[in-house]
Amino acid sequence: MGLMVECPKCKKRNSDKAKTCTGKKKDGNPCGFVLSKHSGRVWWIEYRVDGERKRERIGPNKAAAEQRYREVKSLIAEGRFIKKSPDIKTTFKALADWYLGLPEVKAKRSYDRDKLSLDRLLPYFGDKLLKEITPAMVEAYRQARLADPSGRTPRTQTKPATINRELACFKTIFNKAIANGKAEKNPAAGVKLLKENNERDRILNSGEYIRLLAACPPHVKPIVKVAYQTAMRQGEILSLTWGQVDLREGFIKLKPEDTKTNEPRLIPLTDELVEMFKAMPRGLPNMPVFTYQGRSVAEIKRSFRSACKAAGIEDFTFHDLRHTAINNWRLAGHDYFRIMAVSGHKTMSVFKRYNTVGKDELKALVKEKI
Repeated sequence: MGLMVECPKCKKRNSDKAKTCTGKKKDGNPCGFVLSKHSGRVWWIEYRVDGERKRERIGPNKAAAEQRYREVKSLIAEGRFIKKSPDIKTTFKALADWYLGLPEVKAKRSYDRDKLSLDRLLPYFGDKLLKEITPAMVEAYRQARLADPSGRTPRTQTKPATINRELACFKTIFNKAIANGKAEKNPAAGVKLLKENNERDRILNSGEYIRLLAACPPHVKPIVKVAYQTAMRQGEILSLTWGQVDLREGFIKLKPEDTKTNEPRLIPLTDELVEMFKAMPRGLPNMPVFTYQGRSVAEIKRSFRSACKAAGIEDFTFHDLRHTAINNWRLAGHDYFRIMAVSGHKTMSVFKRYNTVGKDELKALVKEKI
């Protein structure tokens, strides 16, 4: 009973004291493989519970095998039930595949975001056993990602917000695994998220908006119009169906399951948007509003970026259209309560981040007569 070494040739499990394999080849001759000089040894532990012999495959780490054997001996001495640790035989790749296959995970609005996060996480952790992943490794991953290019431009580094989404996904996977008995600990539990500085004050002026529309492909132009005039989020727009567009009353009606905050919203339509929707081929209530070549539009990142470049608009994202719409409503004199009801902001602190006070407004303070 104790530690054992698996022979890489005949798979015989030998005592950790054995220098050569005591197994036999297929032809019946002794194996004799020199175990002491083999660097890729696989360790097992062997013990008995109520007279029944049990073995566990630990892996290439002798220290992990010794630790597990000590745990088992302690449990046997205390008369406690021996439970094989799932962390010993499960890789992070296998755990991630299990997580993505869960029905409740597939139903998440952030499912695609989780898949993108795993595209980054798997090269670092995919082939590692859960037992091998430590908080120090998670910290090292976080630091390494800070030095990675973002993919937008070679000189732009990955933002803390992006890395935080990846770490949040990593933590969620382990928490879900622990709840289902597939892992014993979360190595990222004590790893703090990076401080984010993602507040933006970039808004589009009327001239830039006209140039942007002119540069947009035909299937992107109506999407940009809706974002600029309603402050809707990109996901809400791309998933819009004809059943949500009420042209008779002049509203887009979102149910709780359609919004990020899980609260319903009524979004008033401008006359321009009403006419735009009327001119579009209207489908059945469950059919998507925005299509391209007969299919629903899933993403417009590349097309939008190309349009901005063609229009000479720099440092502008699609989400900044939401920022622009909210700021335009404020400048038009609408009260915050109505704007927040349409934009879906639940707190004033977040809402304030979408309002940019420009130089002209500041100068007006000294020009106006008091």
